[in-house]
Amino acid sequence: MVTEKLILITMLVKLGVIASVASILARASSFRRLFFAEQRGPRQTLALLAFFLIPLTLGVWIRLTVSNFLAADISFSTIVLLGLLVSPAWAMLGGVVLSIPAMLHGELLTLPYNAALGLIAGVLGHMVPKEEIWAFTPLIDLTLYRWIRGRLRRRRIEHQFLLLFSIAGAEAVRDAIARAFPHRLFALAAGALWLQALVWLSAPITVGVALKVWNALRVEITLEDQKRLLLEARFDALQRQINPHFLFNTLNSIASLVRSRPELAREMTVKLANILRALLKDHDSHVPFRDELKFTDDYLDIEVVRFGPDKLRIEKDIDPRTLEVLVPSILLQPLIENSIKHGLEPRIHGGVVTLRSRMEGERILIEVADDGVGMGNHPASALRHDGAGIGIRNVQERLEVLYGDRARFHVTSKPGRGTLVSIEIPANLAAP
Repeated sequence: MVTEKLILITMLVKLGVIASVASILARASSFRRLFFAEQRGPRQTLALLAFFLIPLTLGVWIRLTVSNFLAADISFSTIVLLGLLVSPAWAMLGGVVLSIPAMLHGELLTLPYNAALGLIAGVLGHMVPKEEIWAFTPLIDLTLYRWIRGRLRRRRIEHQFLLLFSIAGAEAVRDAIARAFPHRLFALAAGALWLQALVWLSAPITVGVALKVWNALRVEITLEDQKRLLLEARFDALQRQINPHFLFNTLNSIASLVRSRPELAREMTVKLANILRALLKDHDSHVPFRDELKFTDDYLDIEVVRFGPDKLRIEKDIDPRTLEVLVPSILLQPLIENSIKHGLEPRIHGGVVTLRSRMEGERILIEVADDGVGMGNHPASALRHDGAGIGIRNVQERLEVLYGDRARFHVTSKPGRGTLVSIEIPANLAAP
């Protein structure tokens, strides 16, 4: 029989071992991806089990070969966790694998006990809602408080209470079997009843410690997903904001041609249809810069006809290396529209809109410039208070959503000399 001092030390060390194992697994990105996947196939589940079984089977072997290092064997808690969080079948398989070293050392009842434990834990995992499992606490006094509160509220069943005493009961059964068949099943057998009861209660505590570590990670992942969904919703709302504004201005351009030049109006209507088809088509948040330029060309053709080629000229200086770089969709059109409407239109003689792109190391620099009236001495203030900055602010906000501080957005404007908008973002290439 193991001494009382060794039992107490083993229980304390075991808490540290399972907390360390749970924390180490939580740091592995592959484990997180498999463990928190909404659906797993057999191959993914086997890969998940490998994270548990390879090191923990070694732990069982260490317990059998290293004197007084009983805390290395946390197979009981592992099987219970697999049953609660994965499934009965996989928990039983895990129990069989973990029993191999013990079986080789003569502990012949380990395999049937582990398989039965996996089945019971799996059934318990199906009975108890997953949120209740994640909420299971190693603080036994808090669990008892919840049970008493639930009884006072006449709840039908208290799942925390069920988990607590089911796991402790499974440990008590293991102890009874180990006493009846010495050296055929491992258990911490204590002489004093108080100490043995403490051993039984330590079983749900170790399970609760692992659940707390992983639940903290689960909450963090959930918050990250919610943040990502919020950013995607914000980006989608910003992108939809462009379409009515763009459509209204384009229809005005076509309306000005209907009576004076109906053939051109017809041609522009076809180009507008192409633009709307591109807007309504499902597409990713990013497109190759080549496609963004094609989309922009249709808009520019409409504006050149409306203003006349003598009043609106378009110049391009495009680095061929930038054509396959992924950029946010509908990036250029709001900037060009802003240059035309608020930079060149107020001028009697019109002007030039220049598009430039080039590579800056592993980043792409895109510039939209005009030689129009400018936005005064303080362009940043003008963007906040003047309607001329709606399109520019929209693009700026979308870049913040998509890239955060990795994007650079700068506006330079001089009265009577025009405005320059510069965008610098990471140069991610489109898939071939």
